[in-house]
Amino acid sequence: MRIRRLIPAVAFVSMSVVALAQGDLKSGIDVANLDRSVSPAENFYEFACGGWMKSHPLPAAYARYGSFDQLAENNDKRINTILNELKSGSFAAGTTERKLSDLYKLAIDSVRRNKLGVEPAMPVIRQMEAAKTVGELFAIQLELAPKGDSEFMGMYIGADEKNAGHNILNISQGGITLGQKEYYLDTDSTTAGIRKAYKKHIVRMFCLYGFTEQQAQKKMQNVMKLETELARLSKSTTELRDPQANYHKMTLADFNAKYPNVKLVQVMNATGVKTEYIQELVVGQPEFVAGADKLIGSLTPDEYRDYMEWGQIMSSANYLSDEIVAAQFDFFGKTLTGRKENFPLWKRATGQVESMMGQALGKIYVDKYFPASSKERMKTLVHNLQVALGERIKAQSWMSDVTKKNALDKLNAFYVKIGYPDKWIDMTDLNIDPSKSYYENIVECNRFWTKWSVDTKAGKPVDRDEWFMYPQTVNAYYNPTTNEICFPAGILQPPFFDPTADDAFNYGAIGVVIGHEMTHGFDDSGRHYDKDGNMKDWWTESDAKNFTERADKYAEFFSAIKVLPDLNANGRLTLGENLADHGGLQVAFYAYKNATKNAPLKTIDGFTPDQRFFLAYAGVWSANSTDEDIRNRTKSDPHSINKWRVNGALPHIDMWYDAFGVKPGDKMFIPKSERLELW
Repeated sequence: MRIRRLIPAVAFVSMSVVALAQGDLKSGIDVANLDRSVSPAENFYEFACGGWMKSHPLPAAYARYGSFDQLAENNDKRINTILNELKSGSFAAGTTERKLSDLYKLAIDSVRRNKLGVEPAMPVIRQMEAAKTVGELFAIQLELAPKGDSEFMGMYIGADEKNAGHNILNISQGGITLGQKEYYLDTDSTTAGIRKAYKKHIVRMFCLYGFTEQQAQKKMQNVMKLETELARLSKSTTELRDPQANYHKMTLADFNAKYPNVKLVQVMNATGVKTEYIQELVVGQPEFVAGADKLIGSLTPDEYRDYMEWGQIMSSANYLSDEIVAAQFDFFGKTLTGRKENFPLWKRATGQVESMMGQALGKIYVDKYFPASSKERMKTLVHNLQVALGERIKAQSWMSDVTKKNALDKLNAFYVKIGYPDKWIDMTDLNIDPSKSYYENIVECNRFWTKWSVDTKAGKPVDRDEWFMYPQTVNAYYNPTTNEICFPAGILQPPFFDPTADDAFNYGAIGVVIGHEMTHGFDDSGRHYDKDGNMKDWWTESDAKNFTERADKYAEFFSAIKVLPDLNANGRLTLGENLADHGGLQVAFYAYKNATKNAPLKTIDGFTPDQRFFLAYAGVWSANSTDEDIRNRTKSDPHSINKWRVNGALPHIDMWYDAFGVKPGDKMFIPKSERLELW
């Protein structure tokens, strides 16, 4: 079971300053992070971030390291401090603290994991090896279903996008380890090289799990055959961005008639979902399911077994011996993203425990690091941004009054979540057993979350108070079916918000991101959902056409950008994020001007308030990256590469030209008539 689609924004958040007068506050800009040898009109990203990038060379364990990642790493250290304190404490059996302590102890016990080797994962694999028929293997699949196993496609309970208050079974494409279909199908030399390395990795892993080279080669061929066929059937990540094209409701009877080999009722019953709760369901990609159904019907026992075994290897590898972890990192870390070395054990263990018990850690985190006053300050800033976005909507000449009214209704209906949830998940049913291996306890965590999802969602209304991120997460998101914007506590700190800096800085950094998340409700995907979260067309035909014409220009502009000498950006894939960046900049700038109109800010360190607004925005995206990471993100990430979130966005913001005196003849200058405009 997985969480339904969100529109996240690898982003940031902020609080408004109330304790000090603006005149007592500092710039917020660290001038050491600038590169003054570069003209801001020639390359604003280098001007604003070049000093930071020079003083923060890419660490060997990272494929990309920026100010965003720096904050996330500092937060990891806070979480690790909490775990170490729990590890040293004494807690009663059954308490959440004891469960966190025991799981973390297992995670960092490399001596025990090395001694056990691959054995914790072998009982299931041996069971598969003993199965002789497709029927026997399907029976094993059903045994694994309550532990979160899903073969060939995704199945999860989540909001019905056209009846957003109701949960429904959703079926989506899946089943390919590399995630993106292009890795299996593209023929350029770089992708072909990754595919060749992936084949070697499959063979290597099967050998490490006890199979002979000959057996591993045959298993690799079967895995690649099935995954490549599933990739051919899959839509691209760009095609998945169209919500209307990826929604197809049908009855259970219709599904069973069309796709009999999926055996949906048996799979869902084994997962814990009663048949009465799946009488209607949503199929995201019917062509994929139809092709997968035929593929499943044609499987030989060997193909089925090898594909399932590969899934078990992939799900267990990061929780076993150092040898297995290193082999996994060689491909997914070094080859795929260009990282030179793996993260240290403390960081990996912290992340793994957090992925399984993150909200429990979050409760401790907010008690320790997030004051209640911060939540209240954040509410004020969000309100200011809502007002500014409302003004921007009203100002658009290309929208009719009826569509503006619907947009404003949606804006005013935003469900704002700040800091942490009002209610916490009860983890009483989770059983962490120190006498068992680390991997066995991870499987138990998967069982707990699968059951929790079924118990809280199947046949029940959508819980609008559910959080899709942990409180300590350094990120933010917009979710269309609940029409919510969420800003976890983890991101409410420098460099995204600085309580000692004035409004020019805070509106430029955090303010832009709040505006970014709000704008997601009106981007090329979010605009299809109404104020209640239902996928419903609330646009006039003329306004929808006007929106599309404007949005298409963003896609064309960003698709023309060279992110590497032989690789262009994908403006269609990144369209929603680029629209949100542009909208966030516009909305935050107007909100900043509204906030300071009666008490103008002063020039500090030689930079005017308007200049510091844009420097704060750019500074958030300071980063160094490997070429491999840039290539990987261009295939899979809906966000533009950091550099182009600055140099691609700012030339379309009129106020940026005014702030830095950018004029015709400057490299970043775009004529007024050619600048992109939406919100």
